[in-house]
Amino acid sequence: MTETERYGGGGGPGNVPGWTLLVPLKPLARAKSRLAAAAGDRLRPRLALAFAQDTVAAAVACPAVSGVVVVTDDPRAGAELAPLGARIVPDVPGAGLNAALEHGEAAVRARCPDAALAALNADLPALRPDELTRVLAAAREHPRAFLADAAGVGTTVLTAVGGTALAPAFGGPSRVRHLRSGAVEIVLPGVESVRRDVDTGADLAAALVLGVGPHTLRTSAVSPA
Repeated sequence: MTETERYGGGGGPGNVPGWTLLVPLKPLARAKSRLAAAAGDRLRPRLALAFAQDTVAAAVACPAVSGVVVVTDDPRAGAELAPLGARIVPDVPGAGLNAALEHGEAAVRARCPDAALAALNADLPALRPDELTRVLAAAREHPRAFLADAAGVGTTVLTAVGGTALAPAFGGPSRVRHLRSGAVEIVLPGVESVRRDVDTGADLAAALVLGVGPHTLRTSAVSPA
């Protein structure tokens, strides 16, 4: 597989160019701060890594995806995620989630200007490749599109095709910001795993009910959440 095929220009189903997913990840020491109340500060970084591992593994297994790029400065996360099939891009800006995504976008478009891009949260431990495939197929119909989180407030996926700028506006009530920016909201039944991000103990409990990946299952087994 060539670099172009792996990171944005390869053939997906029906020979449609595959998606490149951008997955931003904070340094583990600072990630998932709201989980500390349920899991404690010692377990919280391990859970953040486990979420990212299961997210990346499911994304790599998605037939619509040609490549997964993780934007992070955390050396442990990079060492654990690269063997799963992710390309690791250092978070050079170090200025938060949206800046990290814009940096990752620039890195991918330098190799493949027309790459179909999707920003994907790193905390989707119940992610199913088939559900992600359905979301990305719906997104293909619009220059920019997004999927709201389970609460209907935030965003778990933001896409851009045909060289359109991603223009991420993640954080807090990002659903409204993405709507106002002109992105089309994807509304699909049966894609709960793509919407179930994890910020709190209650979120983790809900993800466990859906069925999480092996890394989160092992790690959460020692969690009081």
